[in-house]
Amino acid sequence: MFKKVLIANRGEIAVRIIRACREMGIASVAVFSEVDRAALHVTQADEAYPIGPSAAAESYLNFARILDVARRSGAPAIHPGYGFLSENARFARACTDAGIRFIGPPAKAMELMGSKTRARQAMAAAGVPLVPGSKNGLSLAEAQDLAGQIGFPVMIKAAAGGGGKGMRLVRTGAELKDAFATAQSEALRAFNDGELYLEKLIENPRHIEIQVLADEHGNVVYLGERECSVQRRHQKVIEEAPSPVVDEQLRRRMGSVAVQAAKSAGYTNAGTVEFLVDADRNFYFLEMNTRLQVEHPVTELITGLDLVHLQLRIAAGEKLPFRQDDVKLRGHAIECRIYAEDPENNFFPSPGKITRLLRPSGPGVREDSGVYEGWTVPLDYDPMLSKLIVNAPDRASAVARMRRALDEYFVGGIKTNLPLFRRILEHPNFLAGRIDTGFLDRLLAVKPASTAANGLSEIAAVSAALFAATVAPSTNGGNVRRVEDRKKTGGRAWKRAARVEATQRQ
Repeated sequence: MFKKVLIANRGEIAVRIIRACREMGIASVAVFSEVDRAALHVTQADEAYPIGPSAAAESYLNFARILDVARRSGAPAIHPGYGFLSENARFARACTDAGIRFIGPPAKAMELMGSKTRARQAMAAAGVPLVPGSKNGLSLAEAQDLAGQIGFPVMIKAAAGGGGKGMRLVRTGAELKDAFATAQSEALRAFNDGELYLEKLIENPRHIEIQVLADEHGNVVYLGERECSVQRRHQKVIEEAPSPVVDEQLRRRMGSVAVQAAKSAGYTNAGTVEFLVDADRNFYFLEMNTRLQVEHPVTELITGLDLVHLQLRIAAGEKLPFRQDDVKLRGHAIECRIYAEDPENNFFPSPGKITRLLRPSGPGVREDSGVYEGWTVPLDYDPMLSKLIVNAPDRASAVARMRRALDEYFVGGIKTNLPLFRRILEHPNFLAGRIDTGFLDRLLAVKPASTAANGLSEIAAVSAALFAATVAPSTNGGNVRRVEDRKKTGGRAWKRAARVEATQRQ
């Protein structure tokens, strides 16, 4: 086993990996940009090294600086987390060339599955079911011909894509030319690769993914599925495991296909095979993410396995310590991605200082966080603050537990998307498990009744409550404490924060 590991990342995932290293007796090395000098992952690691300015291209994406830190710190392995360099085959190869172990798949497998067109070709050869569409990148003229053959609506996608970038829905032939040009321009900006391909649109699908683990001795297992259909603009917002629509028979079929996909790609370490599932429960290969996923905690909670521990053991050459038959799913888990963004202002990023932080806790509640009270959230990176995860014996209990945990959560000084989760978890279709990839966009198209009626959102109510607490006059010798009826407050964290603020300022 490695004695030291460098984490080439930041935020909550860096903290998550540091904790796993500490549990395994492995020293951790953090890297940080100038703006992250006081970040939580820097204070948590055993060692920390600066790697340049705040711009990611000059710090967290800079091969030379990260490899130099690995050499200077004596770290024989690098864990890339997710994002940044986690799916960069050139970086994986550079690590190998430098004699440093990349904790992830081989560069060759990453290159194969990282290109959507090459992945489709490989999966077709392996007999994996695909959405009808092109196997190769195509020109506008070729896209027009193919769309005419398979029928509209279609999706145009970037071959090197991810996160919804370089992706456009086309419902008619008249829209295709402009959509193609826009998608290509966006793909070039995001990935420096303008290759596009085309797929038939699966109407109102569910987005379901299978977690796989593969060691270097030929053993590959799947760890059940995750339901990732609650998305905003093709980016996941809530994930849960298991899926409300997947039964044991479908799980085995999808799992065996995912294992087949990993084997055909020569894949090792942790990976995720993503599928679209239609209304008739037919499933189609979408892509493979060649890294640890943001939503891995829900799989950990229903399997009892630590995926980061297993990643480290696989990278060190160990065999998987269990077989497929040993994997048992227990209970239900849900994850909410907490972002510093303003849902009332088109989800615009909300950087700034966290002036107060009340964290949820209690039975079945886990928070993977990269922030602390008093820290300033920078504008330079993805605005994710933390992940709130709960688990319970069944889905209904997990939903109730998440609603309770959300009511305990408060982040002061900046805007967050916490109110959005309360809306989602109160919606009848979500409660019934009737969700698809268009669910959230449809929900957001409807103005909340409370906002329409009162002209005051919950976020605005937070500001109002804190402001009132600041200016309220003292009537008891400077020691006023307002006691509110719990039935009226509902125990909401922002109301408790206002009371605490009032008590401290009087």
